Amino acid sequence: MKVHSARGIFLSVGLLLIGVSLLPGQGTKADKSDAAVERTRKQTKMLDDLYKTAIVLITEHYVKGDAPAAAVAGKLLWKEMKAKGHHEVRLIDATGDPLEASNAPADEFEKTAIKRILDGMASVDRIVEKDGKRYLRTATIVPVVMEKCKSCHPSWKDVPKGKAVGALTYTLPIE
Repeated sequence: MKVHSARGIFLSVGLLLIGVSLLPGQGTKADKSDAAVERTRKQTKMLDDLYKTAIVLITEHYVKGDAPAAAVAGKLLWKEMKAKGHHEVRLIDATGDPLEASNAPADEFEKTAIKRILDGMASVDRIVEKDGKRYLRTATIVPVVMEKCKSCHPSWKDVPKGKAVGALTYTLPIE
């Protein structure tokens, strides 16, 4: 397997960025008039497009044979972003049978978001306050997008393309 640096892969992804169409967040009417909330929603959408595009491109071009799933690279990247004080991203399961216990929905927001995503919503968001600071929590659908997904996730063998199997959750400060 040809080895590429993570920086090179993600630089290429940035140059090849394609959109992943998502529904707008499901905030309250008052939230929609708040310019800072709208900026944060826009930033979350950009990050969601970037991360999902990266996972797909890594899967298409670099995952061969028994190579680790592209989500492993994603999780390492998200860990670094959080450690550097930027934002938090979690991959959560929607099948009820997570590959890792840490992928199970961890709180009420994530549990509710998974229910709504399984009911057909592409994204769900909520404004929360922690230590006197506002944050936007967003969950976006992670569907099966290609047959190759099933090579690393054999339990998805009967899951049709486009069906939700998880979500990415984001926690971004509203600034």
